Amino acid sequence: MKVCTDACIQGAYTARYLNGSDITAPAILDIGAGTGLLSLMLAQQVPAVITAVELDTAAAGQAAANFSSSPWADRLLLTEQDVRKMDGPAAYDFIITNPPFYESALKSGHAQKDQAMHATSLGYRELLQAIDRLLLPQGEFSVLLPAVQFKEFEQLAAGAGFHPARVLQVRQSVNHGYFRTVGIFNRTAGALQTGELAIYNENNVYTSAFADLLQPYYLYL
Repeated sequence: MKVCTDACIQGAYTARYLNGSDITAPAILDIGAGTGLLSLMLAQQVPAVITAVELDTAAAGQAAANFSSSPWADRLLLTEQDVRKMDGPAAYDFIITNPPFYESALKSGHAQKDQAMHATSLGYRELLQAIDRLLLPQGEFSVLLPAVQFKEFEQLAAGAGFHPARVLQVRQSVNHGYFRTVGIFNRTAGALQTGELAIYNENNVYTSAFADLLQPYYLYL
């Protein structure tokens, strides 16, 4: 799995949000961790114990290797299982997830890619059910989706008792429309804070806002 810029935006945005929150040492769950990118980004910035759950064996193995070779290995735990079957009481202060993007779209015919990019094994409703079950009552979660699918997810989240607290709309460049949305949800309906971020300016150079957000992670910024 390649490192995607939009996933890096979610990780950096979420880490910045957590650093500004009142939670000092949160217990975090990363659902659908892939190779562990989001867990590693949060561990770099937030003094949290992070559990990453991943169903795919190959991705889980890569995540475990990435965790063990990182400076934060003592705070990172990888579990290879279906999040729908995780048992026990609600235990997490925060959940982060970059779920399969498309619930109804053409499939590539490559099973592993389809599982990663399409909701073939975990639909939005099932994801929300898992979050509801595993998240503490005062907890929050971060999700990254295409801008169009985010609207559908937001409606489903409302039905499950979750409300957006922060929303970041992401553009490929200042000349493009929104293509990704990062949302942070909780169970308290309150004032919504919204923002937007363009990755590139009109000269195809990283915007200052993008550079500021990703500077802790991109060595050349």
